[in-house]
Amino acid sequence: MPTEPKSGDLAIGIDFGGSGIKCAVVDIQTGMFVGDRIRTLTPQPSVPREVIAVMGDQVRRLIEALGMGEMPAMPVGVGIPAATRNGATLTAANIDSGWLGFQAEREMGLAMNRLVVVGNDADVAGLAEVRFGAGRYQSGVIIVLTIGTGIGSALFVDGKLVPNTEIGHLEMKGHDAEERVAESARSRLGLNWREWASGFDDYLHLLERLFWPDLFVLGGGASKRFDNFEQYLTVKTPVVPATLRNNAGIVGGALIAHERQQREAVRRAVEPAL
Repeated sequence: MPTEPKSGDLAIGIDFGGSGIKCAVVDIQTGMFVGDRIRTLTPQPSVPREVIAVMGDQVRRLIEALGMGEMPAMPVGVGIPAATRNGATLTAANIDSGWLGFQAEREMGLAMNRLVVVGNDADVAGLAEVRFGAGRYQSGVIIVLTIGTGIGSALFVDGKLVPNTEIGHLEMKGHDAEERVAESARSRLGLNWREWASGFDDYLHLLERLFWPDLFVLGGGASKRFDNFEQYLTVKTPVVPATLRNNAGIVGGALIAHERQQREAVRRAVEPAL
């Protein structure tokens, strides 16, 4: 019989996208949801104050559904389509420009009255795949690619994330790679799977020459149709589809929040002794 997760093993993950905001409570020992997932349409325009209000309401509903009181110690991790550093969002992809230079962790934490951690959405989803999904038990260099409207990327070395990589924007034939090999390019250019895979294979060869990875993990919309193009890929590096699919961003958000909470607990315990 599976045991009930302890409250200290729970964190809330939020996946903030241009069209929807998804969240759930996650057992970080298993990567499984505790209770239901909530999805809310992203406010338009997606200005920070409106988005944070939606997230705050979602967090309140999740905690109420658990019946465990306010639980102010339960942290929140947010995957956001932006490069992040020191709690701030430095870019804004498919979201309002108000997120440029926005102190996201501070403002979200104040609004939700709890620890909030933010990370680039591809990094966060990649972390979940490395911890619980297709990259589990794999050492060395792993590149996780999310293939959709663009190409998001997450780079790991022996399980450690190298944050904010943007290798979907590497130049290929005078263009950003994602302009030619994202899933959106296949429909925009009217390509069949073999034609699209030829360009995507060129992109993987470029990454192989630059990083010499041990594994490629493909997420995003194209990963659901991996059987349609797997046979056309010729890189030597193993290529596998992601396994967590749409849940990866939520699970990864919970992971970054829990890990930050654990580090801060250790710091507080050590400081009095210094």
